[in-house]
Amino acid sequence: MKCIVGLGNPGKKFEMTRHNVGFLAIDRLAEKHGISLNEAKFNALMGTGRINGERVVLVKPLTYMNLSGEAVRPILDYYKIEIDDLLVIYDDLDMVPGKLRFRPKGSAGGHNGIKSLIQHLGTAEFKRLKLGIGRPPHPIKVVDWVLMNYRKEDLLELNETLDNAVTAATDFVDTDWLALMNRYN
Repeated sequence: MKCIVGLGNPGKKFEMTRHNVGFLAIDRLAEKHGISLNEAKFNALMGTGRINGERVVLVKPLTYMNLSGEAVRPILDYYKIEIDDLLVIYDDLDMVPGKLRFRPKGSAGGHNGIKSLIQHLGTAEFKRLKLGIGRPPHPIKVVDWVLMNYRKEDLLELNETLDNAVTAATDFVDTDWLALMNRYN
C-alpha cells in the first residue's frame, strides 16, 4: 500500500493559498481516481482506493502545517506502510511557480511541515514531490506570501501545476523511483 500526503492548512481561510498546494494536489488526485476523502481519523482527512491497481491512502493532515507529522506517523503505523511507500507533496519557495521536482530525501529547508514529518518519522529519508511557488516579490514577507491566496492571473498556471502533480503522483504508485526522477526532474 502507498501513502500520498499533501501538506496544507485546514479551513476555508487557507484553501487557495500557496501553502495549500499540497492539499489542492491531493483533492485533484482523489477526484481523478474516484477516491473519496471522507474519513476523519488520526487528525487527518483521508480516503483509500486504488491507483493503477495499487492500494493507496490519500491524506490531508488537519493538524495545520507545522504539526503535520503528528497525523502522518499514526497513519503509517495503522496501515503498516513503509517509509519507502510514502510520498509527501508540498510547496517549495525556492522553485519557480509551475515547476515540480521529485526528491528521495533531504533537509526541511526551512519548511515547518517537513520539519514536523522528519521529527515524527525519525528520518529525513522519505520521498517528496515539491511544487514550486516562487519567492515573494519585495517587500512581501515569506509568511505573508505562503498564506496569500492565489491571484486570478495565477490560476491558469496553478491548474497546470496541479495537473502535472496528479500525473506525477499517479506515476509514483507503480514506477521505479529512478525512472520517475529521470522523467520529471
